[in-house]
Amino acid sequence: MTPALPTRSQLHRLTAPDAFWWSTGIEDTFITAPHPVTGRTLDEYELTGHYDRWREDLGLIAELGVPCARYGVPWHHIQPEANTWDWTFPDETLERLLDLGVDPQVDLVHYGLPAWIEGAFLHPDYPKLVAEYAGRLAERFKGRITWYTPLNEPRITGWYCGRLGWWPPFRRSWPGFVALMLAIAKGMVETVKALESVDPEIVPYFVDATDLFDTDDPAFETEARRRQEIVFLALDLVAGRINERHLLWPWLLKNGARDADLAYFLDNAVGVPVIGMNLYPMFTQKKLLRDAGGRFRIRMPYAGADLITRLGRLYYARYGAPLMISETASIGSLRRRLDWLDQSITATRQLRTEGIPLVGYTWWPMFSLVTWAYRQGRRPVTEHLAAMGLWDIVPDEADPLRRVRTPAVDSYQQLARGGAEAVGPLTGAAAPVAAMR
Repeated sequence: MTPALPTRSQLHRLTAPDAFWWSTGIEDTFITAPHPVTGRTLDEYELTGHYDRWREDLGLIAELGVPCARYGVPWHHIQPEANTWDWTFPDETLERLLDLGVDPQVDLVHYGLPAWIEGAFLHPDYPKLVAEYAGRLAERFKGRITWYTPLNEPRITGWYCGRLGWWPPFRRSWPGFVALMLAIAKGMVETVKALESVDPEIVPYFVDATDLFDTDDPAFETEARRRQEIVFLALDLVAGRINERHLLWPWLLKNGARDADLAYFLDNAVGVPVIGMNLYPMFTQKKLLRDAGGRFRIRMPYAGADLITRLGRLYYARYGAPLMISETASIGSLRRRLDWLDQSITATRQLRTEGIPLVGYTWWPMFSLVTWAYRQGRRPVTEHLAAMGLWDIVPDEADPLRRVRTPAVDSYQQLARGGAEAVGPLTGAAAPVAAMR
């Protein structure tokens, strides 16, 4: 059985040859702004019934036998108004996970913010507000919970909020994306500072979406390289890696960043002790090409497991830090999900034989999620369920959100009980100590 997650001073345990952390999680996207046409919000805990079923759902996590679980807390419920705090939900749920022997990897922000923060991430006080929230939560669990994700998928947050304009503050341009990324990354830095001021043993777990941009068209090679660099933008900002020699420096300035904005990150760089890679075979591979009309397009072909080996090599070469697969799953039939589980475990094993410290694996989500299209759609929630989990949500007359166990639960239980057996020992040198500070 894999032991508890290591604290900051014990991070060398991550790269012990026979150490490996299996995890899972419940989709926790929180978009509090009503859609202007449908009036719908997107609170996954509400839509999947988790607010009412949390005891049952956390019991399912324990049933898997995983030593840890990514678990999001709803900031918009904890702080419904600027001067109002309600800790009931995180107190009950996080306490229950601890009682069950599952270490929470607390997801502090998952796309959405409390509605009273006008301008969302572009509110001038956002970094201070998110740091205060994080510090207060960490204080409540000081010495008991030490793993926190400052913000899940900063690049996707910046994309949907700043480039596509689907979520607050509804910007629709590259300058909008850059403004969002700078604000989000500054909030991450200030969150890490707040967490470490509460407890220096806290481990900031940096989780972002991964993408691989490829092209067969020479005309798109420069754009593919830029897009690939943007994949690393949030991590490069918080780690203080973006200076005048960085490929994105002129692009950032062209799109609205000021020298003073970028200087902040050089002056306030934080360590990146563990990196979580969110990756999916149906989303993560990006192909830049021309369509039949000659127009620029990005396609997402279903990828093979080399997705994992390529990403693992890229991230380790760049940051030298231990890696975890912080989200992965396939969508559709149980056979397809189990095939991806097998393929991705094989790829994980391959990286570990190369000495690349891929030290954890998270099947996400644990049960079906509600697709983001629900917010702008009209169909009932039961018609927006995506079968990506170990359990399915299968509505019936008595229970429209019934959790149904699939054989994937048995497969994942066996993996968790075996520790590092399925992925093999980590060979070669451990991650550089400097990267784990």
